[in-house]
Amino acid sequence: MKGLFLVEPVVALYAFSSFLIYPLVQQYVYRRLWQQLTNTTYPISDNTSRCAANSSSNHSNYHEEVQRQASLFSLYTELFSTIPSLVVTLMLVAYSDRGGRKITIIMPLIGTLIYTLTFLTVSYFELNIYLLIGSSLLSSLFGGLGTFLGGCFAYIADLCEDGHQKTLRMAGVDMMIGLLSGVASISTGYFLRAAGFNWPFVTSALCQCLILLYAVFILEETVKKAPTDAISLDGSPQRSALKQMIYGVYQMFTGASRRCKTVLVLLILIFTSFSFAYVGGISLMTLYELNEPLCWTEILIGYGSALSTTVFLVSFVGVSAFTYCGVPQLLIVLMGILSVISGMVLLAFTKTTFLMFIVRVPMLLSIMPFPVLRSMMSKIISKSEQGALFACLSFLESLTNNVSSAVFSSVYAATVAWYPGFIFLLSAGLCVIPLFVLGVVGLIGVDVAKEVKKPEPFVSGEDDPVEDQNENNPLLS
Repeated sequence: MKGLFLVEPVVALYAFSSFLIYPLVQQYVYRRLWQQLTNTTYPISDNTSRCAANSSSNHSNYHEEVQRQASLFSLYTELFSTIPSLVVTLMLVAYSDRGGRKITIIMPLIGTLIYTLTFLTVSYFELNIYLLIGSSLLSSLFGGLGTFLGGCFAYIADLCEDGHQKTLRMAGVDMMIGLLSGVASISTGYFLRAAGFNWPFVTSALCQCLILLYAVFILEETVKKAPTDAISLDGSPQRSALKQMIYGVYQMFTGASRRCKTVLVLLILIFTSFSFAYVGGISLMTLYELNEPLCWTEILIGYGSALSTTVFLVSFVGVSAFTYCGVPQLLIVLMGILSVISGMVLLAFTKTTFLMFIVRVPMLLSIMPFPVLRSMMSKIISKSEQGALFACLSFLESLTNNVSSAVFSSVYAATVAWYPGFIFLLSAGLCVIPLFVLGVVGLIGVDVAKEVKKPEPFVSGEDDPVEDQNENNPLLS
């Protein structure tokens, strides 16, 4: 059976299955902590706000303590799972230049399935919630979202020769993640109200099994494996993989002209600093919505998450329209950063349900910088080093996202009692860093396509298997 060169179905189902349970994680932990700290049943109301049911000072103190404990739980989860996930991401995505892209897609799917099944077990048998931290650590050994997306973007880079096509297809992946996550999020609220926590986890696990079958048996590989490249000089396959990873990352930065290297480093700095600020603020929106004075129910949280999908859709339309009209890519990135700043500032002062929905409007273009920056960096790097590039990007993105979530969770725990919206002002303030670096890139210039280096042979006593396989693969030549 001939395979398909379509990674988008994998991304779509992965986004749906992940975001079907992602909003439930914080809600489930929040409810369990509420029961442990207050020795009362978690208040469930059909009203738009649970705050109306009880506005006593004790009730407010309960909210503050549960908010603090829930944010610390998120902090512990990130700390225990960050390092293994980062190491696996860098190893797998860099090794995919010679070992194939599918391994970077399949391994994270297995880890996500393990985490989902563990969550289902904890929920069904009402086990200790801190077992979830252990399951996060275990699943991180298979890679994480960074590994998965790094492999998918490298897969797309293998297939696309034209720069505009690469930008649009990467933006399409981001849009699919947003749309499917929105559909899953709005379903989660009704799912939770009608059937509790268990059935969403079962549904997510079934979707992940379907994705695994597609990735293993239907998705075609873009990198053909050389039969003798698995053995290193001392006969150790692991040493060969490590050597290839180090070589690929090293060549990416040393084989280019000084101007190319400078622009590449600056673009990476923009990407990571913007990701740090944006993800840090977004990651705590659910806790903010659960807190007073909003006190949203699971239905409203689902609607809010679904409304956030318009950000991905509008960002994709924006990238497509601006690219078609010839708008400079740096200007597209600038508009995305300004969109985040305006949205975060408004979010910091939002106190009503209506404004919490409206605040998504200024952030409609906030996803645009990610696909544009990936495409810009991909055009600077040669074909044989796309895996090394996206390994670095995935590594740095995972690192900044995990550190960002940990930092923002700890800041939120310290400031929730006197000003819960402070973290959103912090997010907006940190966006000044990528704005400044963007101005530096504008002064240097980014038209470096003619300076892209040619791939050099791998010095190991034999011809480089990566170079050979790329020459024999029409998709990579």
